[in-house]
Amino acid sequence: MSTTAVPALDKTFQILDLITDSPQPLTAAHIAKQLELPRSSTHNILQSLLTKHVIYKDVDNRFHLGSYLMYWAGKYEQQQGVIQLFKDLITQYPVLLQHTVTLSKLDLGEVVFLACHESPAPLGFTFRAGVRVPAVFSATGKAMLSTMSMNTIKSLYEDVFPEPLNHNCVSDFESLETEMTKINSSRISLDDGQLRDGMYCLGTYIRNASGAAIAGMAVSFLQGEYESKREEVSAVLIELAEQIEQRLGLITHS
Repeated sequence: MSTTAVPALDKTFQILDLITDSPQPLTAAHIAKQLELPRSSTHNILQSLLTKHVIYKDVDNRFHLGSYLMYWAGKYEQQQGVIQLFKDLITQYPVLLQHTVTLSKLDLGEVVFLACHESPAPLGFTFRAGVRVPAVFSATGKAMLSTMSMNTIKSLYEDVFPEPLNHNCVSDFESLETEMTKINSSRISLDDGQLRDGMYCLGTYIRNASGAAIAGMAVSFLQGEYESKREEVSAVLIELAEQIEQRLGLITHS
């Protein structure tokens, strides 16, 4: 019985699970019989998986897990590595520990929070793992978007700019592009009350060797302390991002 709206996807996972669990490689006929699937659809799915190198076939026409799974595993491990390094390394920066510091990733046009160091002082906004907000209004989102072209950013939103959350929000792609230019020159982004009126956030990105952002970090302040802390916190936040990049082997800084 299908567990999703896409029966072929259910069958694909059944096949992959069977190959994974089997102590020896299996033929297409064995897979179809074991799972009680039609041979034709089993063959089609196996061919698609072969094309993507998710599985491979040996000289005896038996199927094994393929190398493409290492790509997925590597991406997952990289993400988990970022979270652990964030938690480990932030303790070396007393300046940051005074504030709420978040780690997030970009998921299409939204930011998803992965981890958070909570400030002793409440901010009135909940940063917890799994919370999603529009990337164009958040400091981490803007930082990560700044590593993309404007055409790519527009395509994420299908050329329709998200509805502003309040009167502070950037309101169109032209205004966002102005912010992107500033981020590109400083590596620091700003949410000046766009997620929550009165809360300011400074953000930056963690990038890989090709320059693509794999995560973002942001420090949050109450509006009153933003100006006095901005320069010091910006410098330390970039230092932490570069240290995470180096520790993950993503990029080498001179």
